[in-house]
Amino acid sequence: MVREERRGGPAPITTGPSRFDRAQVPWGLDLAAAWAWRLLIIAVAGYVLLWLVSFFAIVTIPIAVALLISALAWPLVRALTWLRVPKGLAALVVVIGGLAAVGALLTFAGQQVATGAADLADSTVQGLEEIRAWLRDGPVNASDSQINDWIKSVQETISERSQNGEALSQVTELGTAVGHVIAAFFITLFATYFFLADGDRIWSWLVRIAPRVARERVDSSGRVAWVSLVQFVRATVIVAAVDAVGVMIGAAVLDVPFVLALGVLVFLGAFVPLIGATIAGIVAVLVALVDQGPLTALLMLAVVIGVQQLEGHILQPFLLGRWVSLHPLGVILAIAGGVLVAGVAGALVAVPLAAAANAVVLHLAELSQMPVEEAAEELEPDVIHPPDEGTDA
Repeated sequence: MVREERRGGPAPITTGPSRFDRAQVPWGLDLAAAWAWRLLIIAVAGYVLLWLVSFFAIVTIPIAVALLISALAWPLVRALTWLRVPKGLAALVVVIGGLAAVGALLTFAGQQVATGAADLADSTVQGLEEIRAWLRDGPVNASDSQINDWIKSVQETISERSQNGEALSQVTELGTAVGHVIAAFFITLFATYFFLADGDRIWSWLVRIAPRVARERVDSSGRVAWVSLVQFVRATVIVAAVDAVGVMIGAAVLDVPFVLALGVLVFLGAFVPLIGATIAGIVAVLVALVDQGPLTALLMLAVVIGVQQLEGHILQPFLLGRWVSLHPLGVILAIAGGVLVAGVAGALVAVPLAAAANAVVLHLAELSQMPVEEAAEELEPDVIHPPDEGTDA
């Protein structure tokens, strides 16, 4: 009894409103949590945005391509307007003239390919016979029966795929792809015209959507992005033209067929930095290998490498400049993201859009570091007196 009296009862349970001060959370954990949920929201928003772009790629990619074409063609429209040509008519003339020029170039290239296709086919057959002789007499030392078995195995594989309906499904997919390409062509065509003819009104409408307090920054950021895009497209066209001319000269000197077609391929490939022109150059080397042999192919490879060195060490650093300076890692990541979202077309538009986004980020960072009065003075001239490069977007 005495021990039980000394032990005492349990402590009373207190009740009342619960209170959990933020100060009770360690500062490092609070900071990490604050960053974590913000980064999570940004990641989710970015994923949703990329998913929407990918889902509506039949519309978004042509719009992006039209924006790039508009950045390239805008100086021509501006020159015509200086000659007192109405802006709508000037845009129409530039669009029709561009279509005619591209159509003529592709027609000449196609005629060259059609003319030399028979000779290239004969060279291909001869090359395959040389490969067969190398397999028989070279280090592989394969017999004619083994080579025939390999060829028969390839033929059976192709036949099985055709019988399983894969050929029909591929034809169906090809028809769908052709329909998408036609739709994308007309979307690009009409979007380019309206960007050139009514770009200022389209941009003004977009700026008015933003909150009133943010309109000045949105307007100035859009103009910076437009200038960066124009500079990028101009520089890329010059680089692509130099690449194409260099490869065409080398192919003509080495008597490689399809000179014009190879030039067009290299020109288009140069719009995908780092890898596009390289892949197109490999095609030129393969054509030289099939038509002329290994020695000419090695010489063609030397020409391609020389053109790539000229582009990488002289043209791009000199032409791109500070407006579109992107780290090579950023270029690779942009291309990878573009391919993931929209395939080859995504890779085509990813780098210029990344360059424009980089210019906007740097512009906003500069404004955030300025005093309020100085930032207002920096923004106001763009709003009141828009620069010539930014009147259309």
